[in-house]
Amino acid sequence: MSWLTWRQFRVPALVGVAALALLTAYVVHLGLDVRDAEDAYRAQCAGRSDCPRLAQLAVDYENTSLYLAALLAPVPGLLGMFWGAPLVARELEAGTQRLVWNQSVTRRRWLAVKLTVVGLAAMAVTGVAAALVTWAMSPVDRFADNRFSTVLFGARNLAPVAYAVFAVVLGVLIGLVVRRTVPAMAVTALVFVVVQFLVPNLVRPHLLPAEHVTLPMTASAINQARGLGGITGAPVVKGLTLPDAWITDVSELRTRDGTALDRAIFDRCFTDPPRTGAAEGPFGDTATCLADHDLHVDVAYQPVGRYWSVQWLESGCYLLLAGLLAAVAFRRVQRRPS
Repeated sequence: MSWLTWRQFRVPALVGVAALALLTAYVVHLGLDVRDAEDAYRAQCAGRSDCPRLAQLAVDYENTSLYLAALLAPVPGLLGMFWGAPLVARELEAGTQRLVWNQSVTRRRWLAVKLTVVGLAAMAVTGVAAALVTWAMSPVDRFADNRFSTVLFGARNLAPVAYAVFAVVLGVLIGLVVRRTVPAMAVTALVFVVVQFLVPNLVRPHLLPAEHVTLPMTASAINQARGLGGITGAPVVKGLTLPDAWITDVSELRTRDGTALDRAIFDRCFTDPPRTGAAEGPFGDTATCLADHDLHVDVAYQPVGRYWSVQWLESGCYLLLAGLLAAVAFRRVQRRPS
């Protein structure tokens, strides 16, 4: 049964190996280039242990790191779409599963072998790709303050492997339900994208209890933010940062007694602030006007030291969900008429 599954799967597997070989060649070259740049910056510091020039490494390779992560991010979904979804749907569509089921092989063993062979292959391909990307960008990650960003977090270390397992099992279950290859592939891609959007935004920030801090919103602090105001016109500050922390939630601007800033005051400062002539920064007189009201925000954050804990917890959630989907698939394949 394992040999038959491998013969049916060998063409997609060879395509995956070829794509992995191309990625390996590029990533190894990139990783060596990053290390050459790191050595060059260290040489400029004349052997000092604290080399401020190394911070420039994160700036130089920021876009490259994001592009590389964006290249790896869809891999688990593609494996679920092209490896997982057709695995069972193609057999059900053509009726070829009856040949196996009428022999000595049970339905559950048939499904278990298919899931094992393709699941392990997906783990191997994604694991190698994630390990290469993590190795190549590790010098950059040491000096960049964005390890928890949605794109980078999902392209490093353990998480991509768990995503791949989930995607393949999801594709197999959807193929078992839909029983048509192309619709199963489309539904798998859609569901995986939705899950990948929901988890970083709704689940990951709450995997561990957040730490909390109050930040005074001085004119300088406001000018360091990336934006002011929400879509609904709420008095919010966007894009605040904390050293060595991932900010998961920021309250509205609050006055000294803890109440939310009146929107009329916010709108007035935003659209028609008093002209001081001395304001500096991207928000200028608006920042000065808001700071005059003695404002602060309450911030929830995860310390960067929890990175590996979050990696393990999120990976565990995906693997648990994959296990539940596999259990549903085994139950369905046993009960479903051929």
